[in-house]
Amino acid sequence: MQHSHRLTKMAFLSLLSGCSFLMQKLEFPLPMFPVFLKIDFSDIPALIGGLIYGPLAGVLIEFLKNVLHFIFSGSETGAIPLGQMSNFLSGSIFVVVTVLISKKAGQLKGLIYGLGAATLLMAIVMTITNWYILFPAYSTLIHWTVTGSEKMVLVLYGVAPFNIVKGAIIATVFIPLYLKLKPYLNRHLVYR
Repeated sequence: MQHSHRLTKMAFLSLLSGCSFLMQKLEFPLPMFPVFLKIDFSDIPALIGGLIYGPLAGVLIEFLKNVLHFIFSGSETGAIPLGQMSNFLSGSIFVVVTVLISKKAGQLKGLIYGLGAATLLMAIVMTITNWYILFPAYSTLIHWTVTGSEKMVLVLYGVAPFNIVKGAIIATVFIPLYLKLKPYLNRHLVYR
C-alpha cells in the first residue's frame, strides 16, 4: 500500500512538473514592463502539488520545471541558468508561503491571505535579489550593465511592480481553479 502511494505521488508530481514546464513555454511580456520580464502560469501546477502534498512538493515541481526549461531552452548567459534560478526562487517563495498560510488559516480565506502574502514577499525578495545578485551577475556574464539611476528605475518601477502584478494575475486565475478542484483536493489531501 505504501509503495503504491509513493508511486502515485511520484507520477502525479512528474505530471504536474511536465505541465508546469509546458506552461512556462507559453510565457509572454506585459505591455507596461521591460520585455525581459515575462509572465506565465507555470506556478499553478506547483501550487496544486503544494496544496496536496505540502510545500516541498511545490518546490520540487518548481525545480524540475526549471531544470527542464534549462535543458530544452538553454540560458541567455550560456552555462549558468540565471533566468531559471530566478524563476525557481520566485516560484518557490510564492508556492511555499501560499501553502503554509492557507493551511494555517484554512480553506479559501487562508488561500487568499496566502496568495496575497506570497505576492508581497516574492516582490520584496526578487527586488533585493535583482539589485544585489542578478543584475551584477548579468553584467559579468553577458556584459549587460545597468547602473545608477537607470538600475534604480528598472528595479523599483520594473521588477518590483512586475512581481506584484504577476502574483495578482496568477492568484486571479488560481482561485476559481481552486474552487473547481476543491472536492478533488479535499479527497486526496496528504498535507494537512
